Amino acid sequence: MLLEWKTKRFETLSSLELYDLLKLRSEVFVVEQNCVYLDIDSKDEKALHLLGTFEGKIVAYARLFKPKDYFAEASIGRVVTHPDFRERKIGHILMREAIESIRIYFGESKITISAQLYLKKFYESHGFIQTSEMYLEDDIPHIEMKKN
Repeated sequence: MLLEWKTKRFETLSSLELYDLLKLRSEVFVVEQNCVYLDIDSKDEKALHLLGTFEGKIVAYARLFKPKDYFAEASIGRVVTHPDFRERKIGHILMREAIESIRIYFGESKITISAQLYLKKFYESHGFIQTSEMYLEDDIPHIEMKKN
């Protein structure tokens, strides 16, 4: 399966891309995880948006932040794959693309994330290490993780 990858600033997203990425985030982070929270958090305007598409449909997505826009270091957030595509393990491809995009666009290799606790091993497989105790974010257990 060949995905097409695009990295775009907020103001360059088409209305259809914005609609599709917000729909995917709501499907997973609000409905699937049964978590009522405001996904549109006024941080999208600062982020670079990494879109992985297949046949024109967004199936993988992440937000990328330069240092000091979210954490002191560069950051990756809202990491999500479409439920219909998870068995294809594109989350790993998404993380490799996100890490590489941080390097290309921001010239950074140090990255901090706020990770859902159940995904700890997934992020460890990409070189992240736990740097905090568990904390609740929108009633979901999270940990801070860093990659140097």
